[in-house]
Amino acid sequence: MKKKLFFRKSIPEEEKIEQFREIISKSSSIVFLGGAGVSTESGIPDFRSRDGLYRKTDKKFSGYRPEYLLSDQCLHREPEVFFAYFRKNLDARNIRPNAAHIKLAQMEKDGKLEGVITQNIDGLHQKAGSRNVQEIHGSALRSYCVSCRKDYGPDFIFESSDPVPKCPSCGRMVRPDVTLYGELLPDPAYENAVRLIQFADCLIIGGTSLEVGSAAGLAHSYHGKHLIIINKGKTKMEGKADLVFHDSIGKILGEL
Repeated sequence: MKKKLFFRKSIPEEEKIEQFREIISKSSSIVFLGGAGVSTESGIPDFRSRDGLYRKTDKKFSGYRPEYLLSDQCLHREPEVFFAYFRKNLDARNIRPNAAHIKLAQMEKDGKLEGVITQNIDGLHQKAGSRNVQEIHGSALRSYCVSCRKDYGPDFIFESSDPVPKCPSCGRMVRPDVTLYGELLPDPAYENAVRLIQFADCLIIGGTSLEVGSAAGLAHSYHGKHLIIINKGKTKMEGKADLVFHDSIGKILGEL
């Protein structure tokens, strides 16, 4: 990616928005790469911020590192602990999409957005109407049996009365279709994400600090014409961006 010679964080907000509109109007293949910050405006906490999931105090899980509670090790070594934590903290079934999700879905419908690549597992992009969504960390709204591989819907794990949900067909554990710490990314979604990045001429990065390797790797593989970053906090790669907005994603996208 070429260094952006006209990158200026200090220009007036109105001028940055106008430049953003111009980039969107001239781009033919726009891709959005999003993280936890996209869903915070729907009431879903992110992970590492001051108010994030990993900062919550819960006596029941106080003896565990947060990353362990969402790892493949915890799932297989202490499945009752894993499912108790998962059910309490990752149930997004009744959460509604926010302005950012809705705007991105509208951009896709209007032919201005090729697709969304998301680290989130809440399914809110699909709820808003987005169709080409690559969930590189899977989805908490899907689950499957670890043995017979039978698929189950969004309610199975959360409404199961068993501490460890069991498959009615074979009696083995039913797990969420999410990428846990220690697991490989889902091949189809990640490969599709790589293709989207490869052919994009405008990449919008939103709601992520790019600290997680999967998103950072995708972002650094982008060599297209324009890069836009929207995140309330500092984000890696800002020096390579055309425009940087330290603001609400829904607010900034709503200006387009």
